[in-house]
Amino acid sequence: MEPERARELLAQERERLESALQLHSGAPDEGDQEITPGELGSEGLYQDELDEGRRRDLESQLAAVARAEERLRNGTYGLSVQSGTPIPDARLEARPTAELTVEEQQAQDR
Repeated sequence: MEPERARELLAQERERLESALQLHSGAPDEGDQEITPGELGSEGLYQDELDEGRRRDLESQLAAVARAEERLRNGTYGLSVQSGTPIPDARLEARPTAELTVEEQQAQDR
């Protein structure tokens, strides 16, 4: 993949994640901290926990963007971090932060 296209894809991904992170970075409602789970109105507690999990997931994805940007600077973007095998452009178009080939990812997920 051409470096300029990789930069464009990673910039788009960073922008998407940062925007989503802004939506999930609000502090919990003041009253929610005083509610015991199971009490009437504890739906806010559930939502706070859901939002916190989503925020952590977004931060993890943002860290993957930073790693991909570092690989791009080092000239190793598009190569598997595990084997050095080239990652197909189609995979990088779909997942610009891909660190492994599809086969390596499937083996790791098992």
